[in-house]
Amino acid sequence: MRAFLYVLLTATVACAWSNAALAQTKIAWSDNCGKGDPEYTVPVGDLPGHSLGLSQVKCTAAQPAEISGDKGKEAVATITTDSSGDKARQRGMYVLTMASGDKAFLPFQGTVTLKDSKPTGSEGTWIFVGGTGKLKGIKGKGTFHCSPAGEGWSCAGEGEYELAK
Repeated sequence: MRAFLYVLLTATVACAWSNAALAQTKIAWSDNCGKGDPEYTVPVGDLPGHSLGLSQVKCTAAQPAEISGDKGKEAVATITTDSSGDKARQRGMYVLTMASGDKAFLPFQGTVTLKDSKPTGSEGTWIFVGGTGKLKGIKGKGTFHCSPAGEGWSCAGEGEYELAK
């Protein structure tokens, strides 16, 4: 009897893990983002080239994110940056607005590679922490990478999400 209960418990846990894995939905998108507006940079004064920054960039979907049949339309990323030498650390919030008007909130963090004090690319991680409308309670995580494009950025993200039940 004990062996039967062990097998039953093991099968139940395996099914639960399997169902949890199935609940995650893959997501990918790319954006064209403009130049920061506003964009502030303040030298710290402790080391040459060390600065802190704050900027906000507006993005339009090149390849829209799709969540439960609704497509991403635009986004706003608000970013803090700590730059020194050939690297910068960034943290911020990416607010994705869907065609329906629903919004998703994605805090992110990452690093920017600099050459001659100019960014050459960035990469990092993001998570879903909620949203509005059908996206209320969304959870998930993923990665992003960006490259300079003209005066702005070309960015792509990928990961997975799960909508609230």
